[in-house]
Amino acid sequence: MVDVWPDGMVPGKLASEPESEVKRDDGFQRITNVSRPTLTWFPAEGNPQHSTPLIIVCPGGGYRYTVVDKEGSEIAERFNQAGVAALVLKYRTPQNRDGAFQDVQRAIRLARSRAADWKIDPQKIGVIGFSAGGHVAAKASNQFARRSYEPLDQIDSLSCRPDFAVLVYPAYLDDKQGGVSPDLDLQADIPPTLVVHSEDDKTHVVGSRIYSDALKKAGKNHAFKLYATGGHGYGLHSEGEARAWPEAAVAWLKQAGIIR
Repeated sequence: MVDVWPDGMVPGKLASEPESEVKRDDGFQRITNVSRPTLTWFPAEGNPQHSTPLIIVCPGGGYRYTVVDKEGSEIAERFNQAGVAALVLKYRTPQNRDGAFQDVQRAIRLARSRAADWKIDPQKIGVIGFSAGGHVAAKASNQFARRSYEPLDQIDSLSCRPDFAVLVYPAYLDDKQGGVSPDLDLQADIPPTLVVHSEDDKTHVVGSRIYSDALKKAGKNHAFKLYATGGHGYGLHSEGEARAWPEAAVAWLKQAGIIR
C-alpha cells in the first residue's frame, strides 16, 4: 500500500471523523471517512516486463464510501490475469468530489513516477471506475489539463492524463436535462474510452447513453457495451448479460493496443 500524498500534505477537504467501515450484510467491504488516500498494488501475473500496462481502479459507493473489494481488489486481480498491473485507489470520502478528483490526478502522476520500479509502461496507464468511481475516472480522462491542487514535488510535473479509460455502470455523467455533465470536457484530448452499462440500470444508464453519444459526435475513440440485463453495482458478480463485460473489456484493450 502506498500513500497518494506525502505525510501531512493532503490538499483540500478531509473527513471530520475517523476512517471506518460501513457495515452491510452482503459480505463486501465499504470504507468511509477517508482522509488518507492510498493505492494498493496488484502486480500482473507471470513475468511482468517494463512494457506492462497499468490500470488504476476507482471503486464506487456514491461518494459516500468506496467498495474496496467488490469494485476494487477483485477487479485488480481479474485484470492481473490478463497481464495488466493494477492499483486500487481508496479516494477521499464522504461527499468529497473535489478531493477524489485531486486523489486520482495525483495517483496517475505517482504511478508514472514509479514506472521503472514497478516495471510498467508510463504510456499505458489507464483508469477504470465503477458507479461514482466511473465519474472519477471520466473526470480524470477529461479534466487532466485542469490543475486541481498546487504542485508539491517533482511528481506533480508529470502528466495526469490517463492513456485509456473504462467506465463501468458510471454515475453522474449527465446534467439531468439531456446533456453531458458540465464537469466533463468534450473538447479535451480524451483517451480511448470504453463505457459499459446495462439497460435495466434505470438510474444511471441515461448518463452513459448521453455521454457515449457525445463522444461519438465529437469524434472520440470510444466503444459502448450496452447489455440488456445486469442492474447496477455488480462488479464481477452480475447474473445478467453484463457478466460478459470483463472479457469484453480485455478484448477492447487488446484492440486498442494496450494489451499485446
